[in-house]
Amino acid sequence: MSYDTITVEVRQQVAHVALNRPDKANSLNEAMWQELQQAMEWCDAEPQVRAVVLSGNGKHFCAGIDLAMLMNMQRAIEDRCEARKRDKLRRLIVGLQANVSSLELCRKPVIAAIHGACVGGALDIVLAADIRLAAEGAVFSVREVDVGMVADVGSLQRLARVVGEGNARELALTARDVPAGEAKAMQLVNRVLPDREALLQAAEAMALQIAAKSPLAVQGTKEILNYSRDHSVAEGLNYVATWNAAMLMSEDIQVAVMAAVSGERPMFRD
Repeated sequence: MSYDTITVEVRQQVAHVALNRPDKANSLNEAMWQELQQAMEWCDAEPQVRAVVLSGNGKHFCAGIDLAMLMNMQRAIEDRCEARKRDKLRRLIVGLQANVSSLELCRKPVIAAIHGACVGGALDIVLAADIRLAAEGAVFSVREVDVGMVADVGSLQRLARVVGEGNARELALTARDVPAGEAKAMQLVNRVLPDREALLQAAEAMALQIAAKSPLAVQGTKEILNYSRDHSVAEGLNYVATWNAAMLMSEDIQVAVMAAVSGERPMFRD
């Protein structure tokens, strides 16, 4: 597939997806929102892809929603009927939510490699990733209250599950900048690397480590983790029992056991 606002490259079973509007600090215009979802759906469906690294080209990961897109929304939802106008706006918001949730719905683990600015809609996006790594100098912020709106595409739903209720409320209500070191301390990111080059190397190494494992086991683990996050312990246990009843008897287990016995690296089918 060809894209206007992102790039996608597959190397050694890892898809490298990069936001590619560096002259605009990778701000999210309408095309980028949609192409991000298209890329995640492609990664989900492509057997040769086993893990995804999401990064940003240029000086910043992403500066949030493109202000020109916000200004154009009024024209996009125009209607002489007020109810229909509001319905159009709601459907637009739901569409953006789906764009972000595509990272979560992608069966392949998504590692977000973040440098520079990661604010507003960008934070919504990385919160839907499985793992977040940052470079020194990265800055995170829930910016929506500073532009007079309520964050509506994922931060208010996902942030507290990552950093805790108190931290999430502070960030959402103050819109303050959080530097990489503090983001690590509150578990918003897993690791902080010295610079963008080291960041991308670490993200790729982690993705390759994941890609070397059974794709059935990795994808199933992501499915169970997501389900268990949103359900009770009892419901999660019941779901994983049903999942493994269906998926446990795979050839991948045989491959893993034989590799352990022989001391060789297991080679799993896509």
